[in-house]
Amino acid sequence: MEVITTSIDGVFIIEPRIFEDSRGYFFESFSQREFEEKIGPINFVQDNESKSSYGVMRGLHFQRPPFTQSKLVRCVKGAVLDVAVDVRKGSPTYGQHVAVELTEDNHRQFFIPKGFAHGFAVLSETAVFQYKCDEFYHPEADCGISILDDSLGIDWCIPTDKSILSEKDTKHPLLKDFVTPFEY
Repeated sequence: MEVITTSIDGVFIIEPRIFEDSRGYFFESFSQREFEEKIGPINFVQDNESKSSYGVMRGLHFQRPPFTQSKLVRCVKGAVLDVAVDVRKGSPTYGQHVAVELTEDNHRQFFIPKGFAHGFAVLSETAVFQYKCDEFYHPEADCGISILDDSLGIDWCIPTDKSILSEKDTKHPLLKDFVTPFEY
């Protein structure tokens, strides 16, 4: 796997080595050994999958301490714009984001460490999205910031009138009104 650094320390894009022939393709979607050699120690404990249609926007989510999560995400069908926003108090990149297009064709993965809000927008007719988490889901620790916060400067590549959000995601605060539980 090739690890691509981003503009925010600790956030990585991962490109697997793809082996293709007349039968199709093969790649390792995760190797504990290689991940730890190139990025660092991790212990994933839960895998999740969602299916969404064009215009669905999910996020920007995270879990509050002590149940913080790192995530390794990928799109196995379709295409999404995936985003990580730094919400660590005192971070030199607080409020900044990294965005990457993840598709079934590019096989890219995106690693989002603890202290980041995460979200994605579906750019294709449908998308199947998978993510590995290093902490179990704890509903009492579920939190987020508004995915539509213009101050974040995120181009979601979807017209506002085509976006589809859950009721929960419409109620998250703007970054300026958010009191972060994360320290840098």
